[in-house]
Amino acid sequence: MESEGVSLPLIHEHPMKPWNDLRKGDCCQRFVSQSDGYYCKTCDFFLHKECGELTEFIIDHPAHPDHTLQLRHDKGGNICDSCGRKIVNLCYRCEMCDFDVDLHCAKYPPPDVIDNFETHPHKLTLLKEQTEFECSAKCRKGGGDGFPYKCDECDVSFHVDCVWHPEASELNYSPEVNHSYHSLHPLKLLTGPPPHYSDGKCRLCGTDIGEYFYHCSSCNFTVDLPCVFNPPPKSSADPKVHDHQLTLLPRLDSFTCNACGLKGDRSPYACFDCGFMIHQDSHPDHTLRLQGIRGHVCDICERKVDWTCGGFSCKRCPGYVVHSKCATRDDVWNGEELEGVHEEEEDTEPYVVIDDNTIQHFSHKEHYLRRIHGNGVLYEEKKRCSACTHPIGLHSFYGCIDCDFYLHQKCAECPKTKRHVLHNDRLTLVTNEELADFLCKGCDLKYNGFMYKHGDIELDVLCGSISEPFVHPSHPHHPLYYMPTEDREICNGCNRKELRVLRCIEIDCVFVLDFKCATLPQVVKHRVDDHPLSLCYGEEEEASGKYWCDICERETNPKEWFYTCKDQRASLHTKCVLGDLARFMPRSVVKFQNRSFEVVLNKSVTRPFCSKCKSRCIYPIILKLLGISETSFCSFECAVLFYWFGEK
Repeated sequence: MESEGVSLPLIHEHPMKPWNDLRKGDCCQRFVSQSDGYYCKTCDFFLHKECGELTEFIIDHPAHPDHTLQLRHDKGGNICDSCGRKIVNLCYRCEMCDFDVDLHCAKYPPPDVIDNFETHPHKLTLLKEQTEFECSAKCRKGGGDGFPYKCDECDVSFHVDCVWHPEASELNYSPEVNHSYHSLHPLKLLTGPPPHYSDGKCRLCGTDIGEYFYHCSSCNFTVDLPCVFNPPPKSSADPKVHDHQLTLLPRLDSFTCNACGLKGDRSPYACFDCGFMIHQDSHPDHTLRLQGIRGHVCDICERKVDWTCGGFSCKRCPGYVVHSKCATRDDVWNGEELEGVHEEEEDTEPYVVIDDNTIQHFSHKEHYLRRIHGNGVLYEEKKRCSACTHPIGLHSFYGCIDCDFYLHQKCAECPKTKRHVLHNDRLTLVTNEELADFLCKGCDLKYNGFMYKHGDIELDVLCGSISEPFVHPSHPHHPLYYMPTEDREICNGCNRKELRVLRCIEIDCVFVLDFKCATLPQVVKHRVDDHPLSLCYGEEEEASGKYWCDICERETNPKEWFYTCKDQRASLHTKCVLGDLARFMPRSVVKFQNRSFEVVLNKSVTRPFCSKCKSRCIYPIILKLLGISETSFCSFECAVLFYWFGEK
């Protein structure tokens, strides 16, 4: 085993280390009986070992006997056609039939006929054709279209994972446990959806219940696996929090936390002497009072701050106030205590002004840069901004007097250090002179321009430049904010489900943007039209006719964003205009394992074929394998798959 970790590039971007964890796998979104797996600390990504071993590129699956299924990355939004669950990261897919199965169903294909007498007294048969049905298991998921198990005698149907649990016989968990927080009755191990009468959450920590959990049906008491094996302490005595000892109350009870002022609904730590109550995850410094601060809302969660309870405010910015619970979240606070520590002033200015039109930028100290005012027409494909890698010319930019170095004016103004909503430490602007490619944490796109970096966290300058409140032309009346959530949300720009999004916090406004759409260029140039193309934010009303993309010659969805020309007669997919490699610098070299690929402009009159997927390379930037001129790839994924599996 190499010290730098295990490399599984088809599954995850970064090397991962061997890890033992009973948490739900990010690979298949399920718990398994064995804790062995791999973990990426950078992304908090946990992979089951058995899922990591399931990486055959092409498989046969009994649920789809007509065609083979190919391994594919999934950005979110697709549903497994076998079990009906959301697909995350990887799946096996038939493009011809739009059929997907997640990794779990690929490893455990459901049998044609099963007996599950606990759920239903008769044999159940798996339907091989997509059918509209209502699940009879009272699982809260309702029905829909899918491939259910059906009883021919009773004419009832069930979701696959409501009646089929392939790992149940392999579980090492005890079928029954005595828990310290529920001494009245033993808790029984259950699998599948939680009972319909429960709230579907762990009584102790409030986390949504996974596929395996312990439950008492007499008391409606449910505990997830982590709280069974590592329950919270029964009492806490810390003078920083409270003068008296606090005791955990394992019950459903609405309360207001005396530390942060936010509502809670279960299992607080309470003082029986004075009625003091706090959340379990309250931090010792929560007791800090916000003297004289009234009428503010928290700048993290945008809810009202109770000035009589704990919280934090900024000394420099008196209007910046946050709940103590929000301030000490893992995604906000870096864990460093700064009481009594003097905050040093940092130099964030990226350049020195020489005269009204000339600067000396820290990334190019050897020469001066002269400002050139854009007119919205001038455009040179070969001249690229070294920071964001996009073409220059439509807008004002700085150009080196002595060499081919360019920066958009906005990119030149990016500060050398800054705080960002996606990370709880200060980020530093790195020039990336080697043009090494990396995966941006904001938009999940590969990139090789300037980056904002701290440790293993890397953001391209486009995502790194986003700050709150963020105002986008597609939603000009309300600002957008980043509010972390465990659920993926549908982006208004691309209709894809994404985890990291910017959302409007106004009541009754459900506008959401992912970082990829939030950083799309508003105006671009493409050889399909002589004039610049403008980003159109979709049509609010149903279109009278079909929209077609002139690049790929396929239909476009008018509800999704697209680029249009001056006379608005074209509706071009954003991906067709920009491609998968829009954030790579042309003529740079991308290395993968022991192969090197050159980033080249796709300017040939006849479009080459991708050596992996065999489709025409329609995107403006493609990859070529160095040393073999005949090989072309339309995307980085195709290049990686070609390396691992060849042309098959």
